[in-house]
Amino acid sequence: MDKRTTRLFFIDAIRAWAILMMLQGHFIDGLLDPLYRDSSNTVFNVWKYFRGITAPVFFTVSGFIFTYLLIRVPERGWQNPRVKKGIKRGLQLLFIGYLLRLNLWGLFKGEIYSSFYLVDVLHCIGFSILGIIAYYLLTAKSKNWLFSFLLLSTTLLLFIFEPIYKTLEYNGLPTWIANYLTKTNGSVFTIIPWFGYTTMGAFLSLVFTRFKEHQNLYTVAIPTFALVGFTLMWYSSDFFALLNEITGLQIFADVVSNNYLFIRLGDVFVVFSIFMLFRKFLTNKTGLRLGQSTLSIYVIHFIILYGSFTGLGLYRFFHHSLNPWMAIIGAITFMVVCSYLALGYENKKVWIKEQLHQIVLLIKVQAERLLIIGFNLLRTLLFRLVQFLGLQRS
Repeated sequence: MDKRTTRLFFIDAIRAWAILMMLQGHFIDGLLDPLYRDSSNTVFNVWKYFRGITAPVFFTVSGFIFTYLLIRVPERGWQNPRVKKGIKRGLQLLFIGYLLRLNLWGLFKGEIYSSFYLVDVLHCIGFSILGIIAYYLLTAKSKNWLFSFLLLSTTLLLFIFEPIYKTLEYNGLPTWIANYLTKTNGSVFTIIPWFGYTTMGAFLSLVFTRFKEHQNLYTVAIPTFALVGFTLMWYSSDFFALLNEITGLQIFADVVSNNYLFIRLGDVFVVFSIFMLFRKFLTNKTGLRLGQSTLSIYVIHFIILYGSFTGLGLYRFFHHSLNPWMAIIGAITFMVVCSYLALGYENKKVWIKEQLHQIVLLIKVQAERLLIIGFNLLRTLLFRLVQFLGLQRS
């Protein structure tokens, strides 16, 4: 197998597609007038369905690419350099997730708004990465199959028991912790069940790593992924209904009543199969760079659309006010602008980081000078106060 195939460029292509779908999805959902949200309109229903695919694909791909890189190196356990990089990455995503929800005007008033504690995509992916690392470290000295078993089992358990834990109340927990488990307070995503998609992505990466050198990898993988995907989409509800009849367990009937997790997982498998099928045509450098710049795109889109830090975003001025044509044209423009700014940032990222480093050093030097001046001034004032009180002779 050649180097281009081994590098799995189709994964970056999926990431690029998913981030662009997220951009247009957030734009249209946030700015389209509710008057045009017609469930009887075929175009709107198709858009809504495909918008629902975006997040499962993004979480799955995130788990895939992280684990694929994690297990490529020969070192195991803590000796694996990807472990420390992964921990740093997970914490970085958590930090950025909270930073994007920070409002500077609130800080100036000495107040942190409740929206700061809400959980979003970056929080969940950050914790998911840390979770995958924990599984990896726990099984580092065990048989290779145990890591795979834990990942796959986590997906199945989280998806099957979702009807139970989604009804639980977390009143006894601090709000910022409860927001990772329930959407009651306004969180967009929660770590459960979405961790299940990242663990499935991690599991699939193990499969690809196991067979990546096999000459018939894609010949087998493409139809297999398509078959699994369509089976989950069309027959998973029937399967759980049958389990309910055989076992009498109510949990399986509850899954059938709202079987979105397994159906969306089927969508993910179908998306994977399509991108694998057309992998030879998905080598455009700009497209692949978009797939490698998803964090930058996400941050930029959050600032422009939702007004991070200032609250002055498109969402504030055009919330649910656009007609369909304005929303479509605006979404396309939004995707182009965010992509252009992100790629521009990636091109100059090293220079920007150097400039920021210089600014931090300058601030540090000036702060040290001010502290020294302040300390000397305070010492002089104290000395004169002591003299004034007659505690020490001139």
